[in-house]
Amino acid sequence: MILDLEKFIAEGRQGWRELEALLDRLDRDPALRLGLEEVKRFHQLYQRASADLARLGELAAEPELRLYLESLVARAFGEVHESRRRPHRFAPLRWLSGTFPRTFRRHIRAFQLAVAMTLLGGAIGAGLLTLESDAKEVLLPFEHLLQDPSERVAKEEAAGVKELSGEKGRLEGRKMTFSSYLMTHNTRVSILCLAMGVTFGLGTLVLLFYNGVILGAVVFDYLRAGEGAFLAGWLLPHGSVEIPAVLLAGQAGLVLAGAMIGRGEGIALRGRLRRIGPDLVTLIGGAALLLIWAGFVESFISQHHQPVLPYGLKIGFGAGQLLLLALFLARAGRGGEIPEEVSRGR
Repeated sequence: MILDLEKFIAEGRQGWRELEALLDRLDRDPALRLGLEEVKRFHQLYQRASADLARLGELAAEPELRLYLESLVARAFGEVHESRRRPHRFAPLRWLSGTFPRTFRRHIRAFQLAVAMTLLGGAIGAGLLTLESDAKEVLLPFEHLLQDPSERVAKEEAAGVKELSGEKGRLEGRKMTFSSYLMTHNTRVSILCLAMGVTFGLGTLVLLFYNGVILGAVVFDYLRAGEGAFLAGWLLPHGSVEIPAVLLAGQAGLVLAGAMIGRGEGIALRGRLRRIGPDLVTLIGGAALLLIWAGFVESFISQHHQPVLPYGLKIGFGAGQLLLLALFLARAGRGGEIPEEVSRGR
């Protein structure tokens, strides 16, 4: 029998989504007990997914779809036959390795919009400095960024020479305090970025744009002064984690904005907010973890310049972090999420 794949996906898509949603609920709360009608519906969906997997057979043209159905049926089988004697409401490793990256990919368009708005702000910030050098005093909020880049680099490297000779560095004895300040400050900014989603996304977009303006102005200022190596060695170690974390917070704010708008969904606002609530907690939780790590890195690595830590070493460290984070968000938790042709249709 020749399988009409498009019709097969169209007929099965809704049931697969419903079964996956039930399984996700059980994953988030292992102590959850389904009602009688929900149990019946779960069993019906499980049987239907098993039958669909059997119909799909060994169709070589759709290995991703087959892998998805196999994972879905295996998860359902595990739920049916699992004994829950000691329920745990939260499994950190499972959340980190599966739930977090899958949630990120499920809302990838919101992340792409956050990136685009930040890049737009960066281009504007660089453009303003190109047109008017004195704009730096208006654009940049921190005193050390207002210095001439070359003067700052000379000062930082001179401090590094003194540190190697045995003198105490400026953060000596207070690295943990400085690190805690960075974590707290950046986490507040990220939570604000999420919370501004209640303004239908306008506040979130403004914050992302403003952060982009500052970043673009700083990058342009140092590159124009010929201090690209210092810039990369200073920003990459912590920025390769901190900037993605802020973008994740922006992604969460835009997801919230989508629920506030709710165009064409036909669901009450309370229902829309309840539906995306776990995803918002997951995204902001992932951003907070990244910001904690970024705080340590900025305090213990980013603030130590050549000759204490060579620029090449710091740049390699930051680039490696960024690559690992990108691979993690793109690949972790694969096999348990719905393929694109199922989620969007053909």
